[in-house]
Amino acid sequence: MKTKRRSARTLIFLCTLLLALLPATPVMAGMLDTNTLITAAGADADRAALVQRLASEEFRSALARMGVDPADAQVRVDRLTPTQIADLNARLDQVPAGAGALEVVLIVFLVFVITDALGITDIFAFVRPTR
Repeated sequence: MKTKRRSARTLIFLCTLLLALLPATPVMAGMLDTNTLITAAGADADRAALVQRLASEEFRSALARMGVDPADAQVRVDRLTPTQIADLNARLDQVPAGAGALEVVLIVFLVFVITDALGITDIFAFVRPTR
Protein backbone atom coordinates (compact mmCIF):
# COMPACT_ATOMS: atom_id res chain seq x y z
CA MET A 1 0.00 0.00 0.00
CA LYS A 2 2.84 2.39 0.89
CA THR A 3 4.59 1.63 -2.40
CA LYS A 4 1.43 2.51 -4.33
CA ARG A 5 1.15 5.83 -2.51
CA ARG A 6 4.83 6.53 -2.98
CA SER A 7 4.65 5.78 -6.73
CA ALA A 8 1.46 7.85 -7.04
CA ARG A 9 3.12 10.79 -5.26
CA THR A 10 6.19 10.45 -7.47
CA LEU A 11 4.02 10.37 -10.57
CA ILE A 12 2.04 13.43 -9.43
CA PHE A 13 5.28 15.26 -8.60
CA LEU A 14 6.76 14.48 -12.05
CA CYS A 15 3.58 15.59 -13.85
CA THR A 16 3.50 18.81 -11.83
CA LEU A 17 7.16 19.43 -12.55
CA LEU A 18 6.61 18.79 -16.25
CA LEU A 19 3.65 21.17 -16.39
CA ALA A 20 5.54 23.81 -14.41
CA LEU A 21 8.57 23.69 -16.72
CA LEU A 22 6.67 23.43 -19.98
CA PRO A 23 5.90 27.17 -20.27
CA ALA A 24 9.53 27.96 -19.47
CA THR A 25 10.68 26.93 -22.93
CA PRO A 26 12.23 29.87 -24.76
CA VAL A 27 9.94 31.60 -27.21
CA MET A 28 11.17 33.72 -30.08
CA ALA A 29 8.83 36.64 -30.46
CA GLY A 30 9.02 39.67 -32.64
CA MET A 31 6.92 42.18 -34.47
CA LEU A 32 5.49 41.05 -37.78
CA ASP A 33 4.25 43.46 -40.37
CA THR A 34 1.24 42.77 -42.55
CA ASN A 35 3.27 42.15 -45.71
CA THR A 36 5.26 39.41 -43.99
CA LEU A 37 2.09 37.67 -42.85
CA ILE A 38 0.44 37.93 -46.25
CA THR A 39 3.58 36.69 -48.01
CA ALA A 40 3.89 33.76 -45.61
CA ALA A 41 0.23 32.83 -46.02
CA GLY A 42 0.38 32.91 -49.80
CA ALA A 43 3.83 31.35 -50.10
CA ASP A 44 2.63 27.77 -49.83
CA ALA A 45 -0.09 28.28 -52.42
CA ASP A 46 2.31 30.06 -54.78
CA ARG A 47 4.93 27.32 -54.38
CA ALA A 48 2.30 24.62 -55.02
CA ALA A 49 1.11 26.43 -58.16
CA LEU A 50 4.68 26.75 -59.43
CA VAL A 51 5.43 23.08 -58.74
CA GLN A 52 2.20 22.11 -60.53
CA ARG A 53 3.21 24.19 -63.54
CA LEU A 54 6.67 22.67 -63.49
CA ALA A 55 5.12 19.19 -63.48
CA SER A 56 3.07 19.84 -66.63
CA GLU A 57 4.31 18.19 -69.80
CA GLU A 58 4.09 21.44 -71.81
CA PHE A 59 6.31 23.25 -69.32
CA ARG A 60 8.81 20.37 -69.18
CA SER A 61 9.08 20.25 -72.96
CA ALA A 62 9.62 24.01 -73.09
CA LEU A 63 12.40 23.67 -70.51
CA ALA A 64 13.96 20.83 -72.50
CA ARG A 65 13.91 22.95 -75.67
CA MET A 66 15.81 25.65 -73.78
CA GLY A 67 18.35 23.10 -72.53
CA VAL A 68 17.21 23.13 -68.89
CA ASP A 69 16.90 19.86 -67.02
CA PRO A 70 13.49 19.74 -65.25
CA ALA A 71 15.11 18.19 -62.16
CA ASP A 72 17.49 21.15 -61.92
CA ALA A 73 14.55 23.52 -62.29
CA GLN A 74 12.76 21.72 -59.45
CA VAL A 75 15.81 22.10 -57.20
CA ARG A 76 15.97 25.81 -57.99
CA VAL A 77 12.25 26.26 -57.26
CA ASP A 78 12.74 24.54 -53.90
CA ARG A 79 15.46 27.08 -53.03
CA LEU A 80 13.45 30.19 -53.95
CA THR A 81 12.24 32.52 -51.24
CA PRO A 82 8.50 33.21 -50.96
CA THR A 83 8.95 36.68 -52.46
CA GLN A 84 10.84 35.28 -55.45
CA ILE A 85 8.15 32.64 -56.01
CA ALA A 86 5.41 35.28 -55.94
CA ASP A 87 7.34 37.41 -58.48
CA LEU A 88 7.96 34.42 -60.74
CA ASN A 89 4.29 33.36 -60.64
CA ALA A 90 3.22 36.90 -61.48
CA ARG A 91 5.56 37.02 -64.47
CA LEU A 92 4.47 33.59 -65.69
CA ASP A 93 0.82 34.64 -65.47
CA GLN A 94 1.49 37.80 -67.47
CA VAL A 95 3.46 36.16 -70.26
CA PRO A 96 2.31 32.59 -70.88
CA ALA A 97 4.38 30.67 -73.40
CA GLY A 98 3.16 31.12 -76.97
CA ALA A 99 0.29 33.40 -76.08
CA GLY A 100 -0.48 36.11 -78.59
CA ALA A 101 1.25 34.49 -81.58
CA LEU A 102 -1.98 34.05 -83.50
CA GLU A 103 -3.01 37.62 -82.81
CA VAL A 104 0.32 38.94 -84.13
CA VAL A 105 -0.02 36.91 -87.34
CA LEU A 106 -3.58 38.17 -87.88
CA ILE A 107 -2.58 41.80 -87.29
CA VAL A 108 0.31 41.54 -89.78
CA PHE A 109 -2.02 39.89 -92.32
CA LEU A 110 -4.60 42.67 -91.91
CA VAL A 111 -1.93 45.36 -92.30
CA PHE A 112 -0.78 43.75 -95.57
CA VAL A 113 -4.37 43.47 -96.85
CA ILE A 114 -5.08 47.12 -96.01
CA THR A 115 -1.87 48.31 -97.69
CA ASP A 116 -2.78 46.19 -100.73
CA ALA A 117 -6.27 47.70 -100.81
CA LEU A 118 -4.77 51.21 -100.66
CA GLY A 119 -2.41 50.38 -103.52
CA ILE A 120 0.75 50.84 -101.47
CA THR A 121 1.86 47.21 -101.86
CA ASP A 122 0.98 44.36 -104.23
CA ILE A 123 1.36 41.21 -102.11
CA PHE A 124 -1.97 39.39 -102.52
CA ALA A 125 -3.57 38.75 -105.92
CA PHE A 126 -7.07 38.53 -104.45
CA VAL A 127 -6.97 42.15 -103.21
CA ARG A 128 -7.82 44.80 -105.79
CA PRO A 129 -6.50 48.27 -105.03
CA THR A 130 -8.94 51.15 -104.87
CA ARG A 131 -8.42 53.92 -107.44
